Amino acid sequence: MKPVVIVTGASRGIGRGIAFELAPTHQVIATYRGRRDAAESLRAETGADIVQSDVSSPADRAALIAHCKEKYGRLDLLVNNAGITQRVRADIVDATEESFDELIGVNLKGPHFLTQLAARMMLEQRSGRVVFITSISSYAASINRAEYCMSKAALSMSAALWASRLAPEGIPVFEVRPGVIRTDMIATVEKLYEERIADGLVPQRRMGEPSDVAKAVRAIADGYLDYAAGQVLNVDGGFHLRRL
Repeated sequence: MKPVVIVTGASRGIGRGIAFELAPTHQVIATYRGRRDAAESLRAETGADIVQSDVSSPADRAALIAHCKEKYGRLDLLVNNAGITQRVRADIVDATEESFDELIGVNLKGPHFLTQLAARMMLEQRSGRVVFITSISSYAASINRAEYCMSKAALSMSAALWASRLAPEGIPVFEVRPGVIRTDMIATVEKLYEERIADGLVPQRRMGEPSDVAKAVRAIADGYLDYAAGQVLNVDGGFHLRRL
């Protein structure tokens, strides 16, 4: 049987790119929250096992892991990709607690506690790998996206904590930190980003694609980074470089 991977938020964007990359070699369990049409098309094109799941829901997280265990008997890779941006880009002076709570629930609490469930399963089978998809927003401050930045910064620490806990057990954990990637999430500001990238925001002078992130996950899935537990992979076209 193929190795089993859960990719959360796989119906669109980066998650979909990861699901497509891994489908030839892995049994992909692809979660989606609302876009069943996109999930169905993913299943038709890749054979993925699609599961409706809201990562912020404790019941949904438990049901997802139970489904994996009952249907496949093991979990070889968890890719914590599901995430949302705020519904309204508001100055930090005006941002609401409701938006803060929503983003913390989906972007931080969900993957942190899904990893807890997956880790228990991996510890039982004495193998596995975990990937957290975070963002350059974990360290790059955007004052009109404060709650998003804070959720991703905390998620980076969650990745480091899980890497520290699971490395001695032979279960490497990694953080993949995408830069500006062409997805639905940036659709409303894509033109602005393209202009800024052309002006030098990104040293490699192009916007990233979901396939760029997927290739980093492929290297992890294939075991090429197994002696690099806790490593942060910046898939950002060089954005993270400090330049004068």
